[in-house]
Amino acid sequence: MNARWRVRILALSTTVLLSTIIAFGAQRSGPRPVPDPAFGDGGVSAFYVWDREVPATPGTLLRQEPIPDHLALINAARGLRVLYTATNGIDGQTTVAVSGTIYFPKGAVPAGGWPVVAWAHGTTGVADVCAPSWMPRGTRDTDYLNAWLAQGYAVVASDYQGLGTPGGHPWMSVRPAGWSVLDNVRAAQTAFPELANSVVIVGQSQGAHAALSAAGLARNYAPGVRIRGVVVTGVPGPQYATTRRTNTFLFLVLYKFKALDPAFQPTDYLTEAGKRGFERLATSCPQPGDDGSWDASLKTMPDRAQAAPVEDYPTLRFDYPIFVGTGLADSAVLPVYQHGIVEAACRAGSNVETHYYPGESHGGAVSASLVDSVPFVKKVFEGLPVTGNCATTKPPPPTN
Repeated sequence: MNARWRVRILALSTTVLLSTIIAFGAQRSGPRPVPDPAFGDGGVSAFYVWDREVPATPGTLLRQEPIPDHLALINAARGLRVLYTATNGIDGQTTVAVSGTIYFPKGAVPAGGWPVVAWAHGTTGVADVCAPSWMPRGTRDTDYLNAWLAQGYAVVASDYQGLGTPGGHPWMSVRPAGWSVLDNVRAAQTAFPELANSVVIVGQSQGAHAALSAAGLARNYAPGVRIRGVVVTGVPGPQYATTRRTNTFLFLVLYKFKALDPAFQPTDYLTEAGKRGFERLATSCPQPGDDGSWDASLKTMPDRAQAAPVEDYPTLRFDYPIFVGTGLADSAVLPVYQHGIVEAACRAGSNVETHYYPGESHGGAVSASLVDSVPFVKKVFEGLPVTGNCATTKPPPPTN
């Protein structure tokens, strides 16, 4: 890593506390967003580009439109694509426009309003066209969200900062994702009184990181949001980087560094083949099975440890129950690393309910966990006690 980039990242980390305090108080309106193809911007409709200064108050709905047919969910009475304000997770001081979706369940609105599942999605890419509010969802996520709607819960789903909207998408960074999730909930609840102030945050993979980040930031950043619990599957731990030596992972890391500092030059670290793959990710969305090892793409790797302050969970001590589902055949985030997060949360005093799913992969644990996560969410929404299993949870069996 060159010295200038190390200084910039360290400077960013030392201002985290100060800028967070600023974000809770006197924020500034954000500049008019200007798309930049270098960050994967473009290819989406004009809806995603706010055409004026972004209002200074985070959690404000800017506009909405009916969800297109290819994004409709069968168990939703209606769906909306939304654009809202969130605190810029990079500078911590201004606001940015962020896109997302809201789905309302069928039936009569219950007394007190629809409970809210805040869905935090897994990795889709960095290009705007990879935003879940724009591109068709896969069958797994479609079925999963329909399952929550069938329970009578509204689904509020953020695309995260810079994904769909102009600007870099700082993949796997705490504040950009966590604040995006929380501000989407605030914007939805303010605009739609039929939504209850009763929220469970649900996330998978990158979304598990976003969900735990949002939960850790909520007490200080959005204390008015009543979080009842958190459900995560495929939860990344601090050793995540050591288990994902693929080109896509490498490119996502480099795009993250560029989002944190536009002066950073990813091409300094890539071979000619790597440069071509990196450029493709600015206009396309990675698909399972189309990736290879980064050995042919990487010339030298930036020191990701310097970016730890923007990636590490703000806390693993939560005031509400946490559900963790782990597929024992997960090769993307090894089960032992997921267990490490559980152990850390238990040591911090959190109430954690952990379940293992033999034979299930990183993605397979999402649907497999519903048999346990649906009763968990029903309990927390009803205010019933959840008996965690910190005292009895054992490390997962070794993988072959």
